[in-house]
Amino acid sequence: MARQVKRAFRYRFHPTDEQAEELARTFGCARLVYNRALEERTRAWYTEQRRVSYVETSAMLTAWKRTPDLAFLGEVSSVPLQQALRHLQTAFTNFFAKRAAYPRFKSRKKSRQSAEYTRSAFKWSDGRLTLAKMSEPLAIVWSRPLPEHAVPSTVTVSRDAAGRWFVSLLCEDAITRLDPVDQAVGIDAGVTSLVTLSTGEKVTNPRHERRDRERLARAQKDLARKAKSSKNREKAKTRVARIHARIADRRRDFLHKLSTRLVHENQVVVIEDLNVAGMVANHSLARAISDAAWRDLRTMLEYKADWYGRELVVIDRWFPSSKTCSECGAITEAMPLSVREWECGCGARHDRDVNAAKNILAAGLAVAACGADVRPKRRKPSGQTATKQETHGATRGIPRL
Repeated sequence: MARQVKRAFRYRFHPTDEQAEELARTFGCARLVYNRALEERTRAWYTEQRRVSYVETSAMLTAWKRTPDLAFLGEVSSVPLQQALRHLQTAFTNFFAKRAAYPRFKSRKKSRQSAEYTRSAFKWSDGRLTLAKMSEPLAIVWSRPLPEHAVPSTVTVSRDAAGRWFVSLLCEDAITRLDPVDQAVGIDAGVTSLVTLSTGEKVTNPRHERRDRERLARAQKDLARKAKSSKNREKAKTRVARIHARIADRRRDFLHKLSTRLVHENQVVVIEDLNVAGMVANHSLARAISDAAWRDLRTMLEYKADWYGRELVVIDRWFPSSKTCSECGAITEAMPLSVREWECGCGARHDRDVNAAKNILAAGLAVAACGADVRPKRRKPSGQTATKQETHGATRGIPRL
């Protein structure tokens, strides 16, 4: 059975000098409109306690174009400017719903340079994409084919810090659901082994950042020596960005292959709800944890499981998976990170990570079957049994972040 989903297909492209100049102007205008609208909405709230709507900011944009100082906004396509206002509206909606922090101003140097075009602002014909205000189609490198008869509904053009140009085409795609299988797997995330499976398999952490660390350090030292605002500094900054892009590309490719394999081989995938942001606060492990990119792996497992008809179960982060014996269920009071193998009182000897993965799988299957609580029962000082956080010990499917 096939399911229709909206899917983005991302490609490199090589703009002409005229196209690059037009896109650079569009990026700057979209950023200016976003920041101006954010400033107006912030001022209205603090001075008048009034919320400004998208319709009002759209009217502001029309007025800005009529002023001498901002008349240049009319020289670029109006669609990316309107889309910038829509993105700001979404940011405020998420803020008021307490799903995100207050929107921040965009910076030319720190923010991603991009512009979004809807159907009225581009022409799609026989695999050739021509954006508004441009006379020639983009020279896209078709690294993979689009779905048959696909017509993009939205086009996003971006330029990364390494100077690479990308175009993302949002299309309808038919995803064929996989046939059900009897396999289920628990996943314990780590640093030495990126993931350990309940089957006993350990997937070695590629450590992409460490492999290029010396090269990156040399490039960063070279950047630090350059005079500020000089051409040589811009060139050195680009070299640093290219190394970071190389690391990110390899990491993303590896995680895509791993997540696809796990979803294809298993009907149920169980993971822990890790507090990655809290872990990164540990400066001795922050670099290794960031390089492991557990959050990215979880995101990929979430949407791929949804696509292919699999089930992703996320258990509570406080479940003592490492300290619980997967054979008898006994919980060891303390287990430092330095302990990699241990023996339970029942006589079972465990590899710490494999044992944790087995416990994660068992807890996830309990949640999937009956919504059982996976939190350990503890003793009150009086000797009475109590369960810490007895509400929802685990969440099924995609949890609220």
